[in-house]
Amino acid sequence: MNISQLQKVLREKVVQTAKEKFNVELGTAVAGEVPPKTELGDLAFPVAFELAKRIKQQTGKKKNPREIAETLRAALETQDFVERVEVAGAGYLNVFYNRAKFLSESVSANASAEQNSSGNETISKVCVEHTSVNPNKAAHIGHVRNSVLGDTFVRILRASGKRVEVQNYIDNTGVQVADVVVGFVYLEKKNLDDIKQLDENLKAGGKSFDYYCWDLYAKVGVAYQQNEGLKTKRAAVLHSIEEGNNETAMLADFVATRNVECILKTMERLSIRYDLLPRESEILHLHFWQKAFEEMKRRDVIKYEIEGKASGCWVMPFESHAGNDEHDADKILVRSNGTVTYTGKDIAYQMWKLGLLGLDFYYKLFREYADGKAVWITTAEDLRSEKVPVFGSNETVYNVIDSRQSYPQEVVKKGVATIFPERGEAASVHLSYEMVALSPNAAEQLGFTLSEEDKQKSFIEMSGRKGLGVKADDLIDRLEANALREVETRHADLSMEEKKKTAHTIAIGALRYFLLKFTLTTVIVFDFKEALSFEGETGCFCQYSAVRANSIFRKLEENALENATETISNSQTEIQELFATENEVWSLITLASRLGETIAQAVTATEPAILAKYTFGLAKAFNLFYHNHKIITEENPVKRALLIATADLARKSLTNALMTLGIEVPERM
Repeated sequence: MNISQLQKVLREKVVQTAKEKFNVELGTAVAGEVPPKTELGDLAFPVAFELAKRIKQQTGKKKNPREIAETLRAALETQDFVERVEVAGAGYLNVFYNRAKFLSESVSANASAEQNSSGNETISKVCVEHTSVNPNKAAHIGHVRNSVLGDTFVRILRASGKRVEVQNYIDNTGVQVADVVVGFVYLEKKNLDDIKQLDENLKAGGKSFDYYCWDLYAKVGVAYQQNEGLKTKRAAVLHSIEEGNNETAMLADFVATRNVECILKTMERLSIRYDLLPRESEILHLHFWQKAFEEMKRRDVIKYEIEGKASGCWVMPFESHAGNDEHDADKILVRSNGTVTYTGKDIAYQMWKLGLLGLDFYYKLFREYADGKAVWITTAEDLRSEKVPVFGSNETVYNVIDSRQSYPQEVVKKGVATIFPERGEAASVHLSYEMVALSPNAAEQLGFTLSEEDKQKSFIEMSGRKGLGVKADDLIDRLEANALREVETRHADLSMEEKKKTAHTIAIGALRYFLLKFTLTTVIVFDFKEALSFEGETGCFCQYSAVRANSIFRKLEENALENATETISNSQTEIQELFATENEVWSLITLASRLGETIAQAVTATEPAILAKYTFGLAKAFNLFYHNHKIITEENPVKRALLIATADLARKSLTNALMTLGIEVPERM
């Protein structure tokens, strides 16, 4: 039984006793608090005050809260995992667990399975869509925040027992892809064969196609400012791409596909993978929008405007933001010229993800990862593949999209809920986050010339069109180089292969934790010095703590943990006596047991930072424990068993927490 289960049983006992002894229905909302110090107990209930209030309301008679608390105390002490209950102050209940019994059960059980068991009975499938980088150039640090957040939330959901489908939406017919096509065709005068040869030349020279497109995209942005006529070319290119089955569309498909391949390779460096790459081209060519549009008209949830700014447009009207010009465009699903907006296509796509559209994609294998895991991509052609997994038809869809898209996402959520009220708004969740910006120092380090006005800003917003940003691969390379210098200093005896492997693990841990420790509503101002730090609240510190914990068990004699488990089981009285003075040890045990509870909180709040903060707190607590106790050389056999068992519980929870954050524990630091 873990801490969460203990608390649940105690709350239920309070509710039962309130009904039996005082004829008061408390329901399930029984407040419990974890005292600030373990000396004050393991769980506190202020419920006696609420009961006194309810009793007076029902009977008109006053009852002393302390007297009520005494009645509850007697009931709670009947639980075999409760050592004692103290009534404090005017009527607070302070519960002290039978710590020796809890420890014995914890070390005897499979800690990893127990801590991650919450929700294992759930068999429904949910979808997380993340990354969704425009396939026109290399990914940058802002995209990496999206991907790391999405991937971590996938891991958190899976740790809570959910089956998760991971999607990476590919906007291969959008204006950004059209811009790069304009660059290739009109600035560089290249056709499809020329671009394919360019790609081969880049590969031979050890260079990347997505980096080339990064620079070309910036050049196109400058060219648009200098040549207004070039923008008309973009409109024509965009139309050809959307229409399909022409030379321009084939060229655009090659460019987008090659960029997707590069982006997936970048994300694989961060241990980020996908199940499906749905493409916008199939949403257009397989008539997803038409089907959704007809359903909206049939259910009378959209309106054809005949006057005002939206005259000639199909609009999904909502009372919220009514008359707000800023959001009017996001309510338009079909423009007056007949083209479908992003919001319209997103509603159709969301309907498919939830299994509400009545249509499906065709699929083909895009690639296999080194371990054989497949990632699929949508196609408009029926290839009759017999091994395609079932995609879509999810219970809930989490869309990881930055906060600037909050209102369009609200329209999508409300739109789907309006069409299908039986599913409601809860089926569509916008996992919104703030942007990643550059500190002025970071921008200057990257060689960008800033105006005096920009230098005074707290951050510089990145712009792919201006070429202002940190490419994800460049950042990873710099982190790995920094980590490699540290590894070479500390472990000169390792082979270069081992050094590079360790450096990679440390670098990815540092980057992922840096992007996860901030709450979703925080704008991250990226600074190289902070990101590359090996001290403070960092992934490196958490990894180091886990490495330190593992080193203890490499130094212990064989079967030390098994022997400690047996000693604890046979020495319950001595263990309970030790806990009377070893509050720090008990605090670490209870903290380590809260991993499952923390994961559940992160799911409920859709906030990965909750788990990141827990992991750092557990790492700090373990290091304090390590410094204050001589685990290996402790002479008292019972205390030594207690310390060994505590260290094992902490390292398992710390390792599992890091794994859920997508951070590997290296063999050495």
